[in-house]
Amino acid sequence: MALKVKAVERLLKFDKESAGKYRYVMKADLYTSLTQAKVIREAALRSGVSQGVMKACWDAAGEVIKAWATEGHSVALPGLGSMRFGLRSKAVEKVEDVKTSLITSRRIIFTPSVDLKDELADTAIQITCIDRNGNEVKRVTSTSGDVEDPEDENSGSSQSQSGSGSSQSGSGNSGSGSTNTGGGDNGGDGDDVGDEH
Repeated sequence: MALKVKAVERLLKFDKESAGKYRYVMKADLYTSLTQAKVIREAALRSGVSQGVMKACWDAAGEVIKAWATEGHSVALPGLGSMRFGLRSKAVEKVEDVKTSLITSRRIIFTPSVDLKDELADTAIQITCIDRNGNEVKRVTSTSGDVEDPEDENSGSSQSQSGSGSSQSGSGNSGSGSTNTGGGDNGGDGDDVGDEH
């Protein structure tokens, strides 16, 4: 198994006055979304229980997770990790200014288990590079890498070279620079709020 990624050459403008520069921008090449019915059917086959029993268990687990998470608990997701709700809010100096309108967004925070992170770290990534004309110019395969931890702000900022390798085919020029696809809000937003129970 390998995760497929496309690096497409695009014109990026860094300000309104500049003509822009071409850079290769990477994004995951996602497959079609799997329906709940297909997941239940596959889980029933792997566990040896009927689809009806599996669906009842699936629905019950979903209701329990939703109820406990909305009460402020961090809820275990078997074999995957845990999830909890959090929020982003603006910071104010005076207690009189604290009000619900300071909340800028509500979030669902998923923390993967060590096993899931290890599985992802060991999964190969295949990158297909496509130039501005739509032509495939290069393929790169990575065998392992770091996994970002949503609970650790420094995670993913350093790159580890241990245990990684790549192979390339094709030709063409690649752009330089980087693209940040994540990050926090600016403008005085605070950290996530919420305690784990």
